This record gives sequence, structure tokens and C-alpha cells, in this order.
Amino acid sequence: MCTSITYKTKDFYFGRTLDYEFSYGDEITITPRNYPFHFRKMGMMGSHYAMIGMAYVPEDFPLYYEAINEAGLCIAGLNFVGNAVYQKEVQADKDNIAQFELIPWILGQCVSVKEARKLLANVNLIDIPFSSTLPPAQLHWMIADREEAVTLESVAEGLRTYDNPVGVMTNNPPFDEQMFQLNNYMSLSTCEPENHFCDKLPLHTYSRGMGALGLPGDLSSQSRFVRASFVKMNSVCGDSEEESISQFFHIMGAVDQQRGCCDLGDGKYEVTLYTACCNADKGIYYYTSYDNHQISAVDMRKENLEASELIRYQPVQGEQIYLQN
Repeated sequence: MCTSITYKTKDFYFGRTLDYEFSYGDEITITPRNYPFHFRKMGMMGSHYAMIGMAYVPEDFPLYYEAINEAGLCIAGLNFVGNAVYQKEVQADKDNIAQFELIPWILGQCVSVKEARKLLANVNLIDIPFSSTLPPAQLHWMIADREEAVTLESVAEGLRTYDNPVGVMTNNPPFDEQMFQLNNYMSLSTCEPENHFCDKLPLHTYSRGMGALGLPGDLSSQSRFVRASFVKMNSVCGDSEEESISQFFHIMGAVDQQRGCCDLGDGKYEVTLYTACCNADKGIYYYTSYDNHQISAVDMRKENLEASELIRYQPVQGEQIYLQN
């Protein structure tokens, strides 16, 4: 289970939580412009836009969970178990892309959501595993730039692209159902509530924050969608990089998962393995992890983006505590 959001102050930010019970050994990975992507059905892409994100890298191929490219286009893939359906047959008149190839296919060629929409119109998302030990993950995707966001879902009826006006995505149910559920929460407010229950009763507020009574607090994907949407859409923040990054991580803190609260059995618990915040305008990847709340960062533009080999960083692990005395 995961949550992804967009956020804009002076710059445009994009990020996500990755919630799972274990890590595959993820690394902050920069794919420079001349790294050769070998696609299963579409040949080689030898030159493309550079990109940065968190990835698992088996066989020198970056399997990105989320990434941004140097033009400011962003994608995150989140679990969509039980609803994701990929095509079994290759179509000769289509771009036949495996699920794990979608992020580099889009980010390698597109600078905007508008361009991504055009490219996706000819995509046939096929059911090909990366390897015998890595079957296709059941995912859907949020694709965003500083002007708009869309949610892409591959279902039994085919590829579906939804405008995403809140810039938030979680997991199930399908996105159109998630958006519809927000109608149930239109009475929520950041202000103190008024007594509409009964004018014959002297009802009054007894605490700050009561305008948000009814905001769901559980860890389900539907509740996280509502909570993230409310917090993000009502967020107030300055324009500096420090304020923007701080606020982004505070917003994502509203959907953080703590060890012990989501019991999967056999001593396994779903937790927020990491939280990422990308400055898509500057190409900087900020992150925290479950065991390290200090914000760390990798700046894509400080690397040689004309290179042909992946640039990989191990996440900083272990809590970094500043002792003042």
C-alpha cells in the first residue's frame, strides 16, 4: 500500500510513500541520457531524457518505483492488486511495452503529461515478467507535471486515463471510485463547525480542529486517499525550498504507517519503508526512511548526465540524531 501526491509552491514537487513489509534493496538511481534501455519488444532506446528515482536494479536494469526526468515529468507506480490486467497478446500496430518498462518508456521520451497522453494512446501494456522470480507487479500509475496530473490504469477493458485534479493517488478501488467517495466528505472544514444539528440544542465546540471530524484515520487505501487529499488541498506553505520540502514531508506524514498497526501475520508488518519528495524543476530527490527521519538528498544535475552507466546511491540508513550538548 502506498500514497503519492503532487505539490506546487514556487517549484513543482512530486513524491510518494512506499509501504510494504520488506525492501528489495532499493537504491536512488540516476539513469543518464546515454544508458541503453533494452526493451523486450521495442528494441533499444540508446538516447533519452535523464531520470532519477528509487529503483530496484537487477541485471543492471532500473525497476523504478517512481522517477522524474530532467524535463520535470514525473511517474509513480502503486499497487493495484486485483484490478490490474495486462494484455497477453502482442499487437503489431502498437508499442508493446511490458509493465516494468512503462516508466522509462514514458520518461525517456516525454516532457509533459500532454506528450505522455499521446504516447500512451498507442501503448499495448503486455503481461511479460522481468524474470522467473519477478512476475509482473499489479500496478497503476500517476503521471504528473507542474500543470496537470493523470491516473493511468490497465484494467480488463484496456488502458484508462483519468484526469487527477487532486494530484493524489493510493491503491484500490479504481480511481474514479476514489474520486466519487470525496463527495461523502464535502462537509469537512479547516474552520470551526457551526451547529447544524439542531437549533434547539446549545451545542458548541470544545476543541480546535473539530471542523475535520469525520476525516478517516485508518490505514486503508480509500481512507488514505481522503486524508491525503484533505491535508494536501488545504496546505499552506511559503515558497522557499526549505519550507516546501518540510511541508511536503508533513503532508505525507498524514499517511505514514507505523510498525505493528498493519499486521500481515507471521511476524510481518506493513510499514512506510521510505518517503520521497522530488523537486521536479531542479532534479533533486529528497527522501527519508523508516529508520532515518533526517532528510537526505541526491541532485541529479550534479552528475554526468551524458554518461552511459547507471549512477546508484544506497539510501542513508539509521536514525541521524543531532545532539546539541
